[in-house]
Amino acid sequence: MKQLIKERLSILIKEELNRKNTQVISAFPGCGKSFIFKNNKDKNKVILDSDSSEFSWIKKGERNPDFPNNYIEHIKENIGKADIIFVSSHKDVRNSLVDNNIKFTLVYPDESLKDEYIERYIQRNNEDSFIELLKKMWETWMEELKGQTGCKKIILKSGQFLKDVINI
Repeated sequence: MKQLIKERLSILIKEELNRKNTQVISAFPGCGKSFIFKNNKDKNKVILDSDSSEFSWIKKGERNPDFPNNYIEHIKENIGKADIIFVSSHKDVRNSLVDNNIKFTLVYPDESLKDEYIERYIQRNNEDSFIELLKKMWETWMEELKGQTGCKKIILKSGQFLKDVINI
């Protein structure tokens, strides 16, 4: 019995020592989440680019009724395993992060940068419908982001990207 307890304790200690101090970063589209993920050269650094669309839709045009709970569970499952988890900046996701006591940093552009971000979306070949939605909702979403509580915030200046403001 003592040997079993000793072995289990050894496993728990090893797991705790290998546990990563995960940064959860909720970032607005066009801030550079995918760029950092795709260009991670450090094989010891685990970065997840958790696209919420994989969790919010069952199929095209059919929302997943379990969203954002299924997305939050995915995030929770990877805390301690990943160094950085990039997550959506959707209001429902941000509020669920707060409700689930998940510490996160919210990164978004200064509200004056609408034209710069629209150009980023054009340059990365986003669909016209996506670009039009962002044009239409920019001011509303910026106000919501500014009003978000329960997180650390980083507001990007012109020309800045995530890689310029977070430790990677």
